[in-house]
Amino acid sequence: MRFFQICFLVLCLCACQPKEYTLHLVGDSTMADKENPEFNPEFGWGQVLPEFFDGNVTIVNHAKNGRSTKSFIEEGRWHQVMDDLNVGDYVFIQFGHNDQKTNKPERYANAYSGYRANLEKMITEVKAAAATPIIFSSIVRRNFNADGVLEDTHGAYPFVARTIAKEMNVPFVDMQVSSEKLVNELGDEPSKALYLWVPADTNDYFPKGKQDNTHFSKQGAQAMCQLALDEMKKYRFNFLNHLKK
Repeated sequence: MRFFQICFLVLCLCACQPKEYTLHLVGDSTMADKENPEFNPEFGWGQVLPEFFDGNVTIVNHAKNGRSTKSFIEEGRWHQVMDDLNVGDYVFIQFGHNDQKTNKPERYANAYSGYRANLEKMITEVKAAAATPIIFSSIVRRNFNADGVLEDTHGAYPFVARTIAKEMNVPFVDMQVSSEKLVNELGDEPSKALYLWVPADTNDYFPKGKQDNTHFSKQGAQAMCQLALDEMKKYRFNFLNHLKK
């Protein structure tokens, strides 16, 4: 009888242990970790994601500056992600900024052909590894015209990402829509605080200043991270139970 009591207690203890989750981030500079974060005012939203979770969620950020679906695969970075992947892991996939660069043949992937095929490959391989792929559309660029209208710069890429996610029955996080709403609500001037706008002679990392409407300040990275988490809540992923209160 004592043996069965001990077994029961062990099972209870195991059941009470919080499950651990690993999130793999795959994308471009808007998601990537930046060098010298103690001095560098630029942050990727994936870089600040660990701040939002307790110790039961591990973030592995594979995202790299300047990468598209094409270059990420061709450089062997996707192969490394798959090598690191374990059953039950999650893979956040966010590309588009660099896939659209027709002047960079090593990066360019047509939205309806190469980009689509590359996302399909990633989704298929993650599913085959018994992990969960999550597709993210790109975050809006701060591109206000002379009339104060925020203009789109991503063309068909968010639409294709959304379409593939629906066709392949995987979660889709529409960062294009949510970030566009946030930037529009803030307006032209206030929204600069979210992006890498650094006045000259105020920061040793950019002594001549910086006016960048694609990449984020730490405040912007945190805001985009919160948008991503809010969007993911509609899927009720178990790892969201480990968000810090």
